Amino acid sequence: MLLFLETIPYIIIFIFGITIGSFLNVCIYRLPLGESVVTAPSHCMTCGRKLRWYDMVPVFSWLVLGGRCRNCKSEISVQYPIVEGVNGILYVVIFAVNGLVWSSVIYCLMASALLVLSVIDWRTYEIPFGINVYLFVLGVVMAVLDRGNLVEHMIGMVCVSGALEVLYLVSGGGAIGGGDIKLMFACGLILGWKLILLAFFLGCMIGSVVHIIRMLRKKAGRMLAMGPYLSAGILLAALWGNRWIDWYLSLLGI
Repeated sequence: MLLFLETIPYIIIFIFGITIGSFLNVCIYRLPLGESVVTAPSHCMTCGRKLRWYDMVPVFSWLVLGGRCRNCKSEISVQYPIVEGVNGILYVVIFAVNGLVWSSVIYCLMASALLVLSVIDWRTYEIPFGINVYLFVLGVVMAVLDRGNLVEHMIGMVCVSGALEVLYLVSGGGAIGGGDIKLMFACGLILGWKLILLAFFLGCMIGSVVHIIRMLRKKAGRMLAMGPYLSAGILLAALWGNRWIDWYLSLLGI
């Protein structure tokens, strides 16, 4: 009974996460097209039929409908339940690792934004400016709430993004994208300088390994979208970065 009561908060968090995930799918589809994510009602992208509430229950509606539109029977992308489910899982993991504290709420909101920009960047090689603005706002909130470490957050804002900006100018934009610089600027404000440095290192390592594998197996080109890999590094650093840094410093006897 006690175990069940302990899991109730995480069940609620998961449900909230998949509900937000449904909105993330709207963002993923509409932001690259420049469409409003608020005013236009949800509809089938094949027949245009306005969706009813029972057709938009996260994950479960897709399963009940067999992945097809109720009206025209056209196939609905599996992306929808995957994004919803992943967002719900991320929320649970964040609270389980970081605890039921206010910073977990900010990390959840950050994770949702990173999930959206990762899918969009993977497809279009562009990170919507609005998502970086949203992340910057989260950074301001984090810096205010964690004002005892304000200097760390301020340094985090520029320590990676500043170096990337120099690289961008030297290479004429060929080595790094402007959206990636803004991403590290905003998330640096959220995480602080230690974690954003680790996040950048992890993102580069993950990106290098994954893209080399893709080049060997799928003949992918040399150009890669860094957004998904940087996002992975940011999430890993946010959740486990301080532990990894402390462990590394202990090895050095510091």
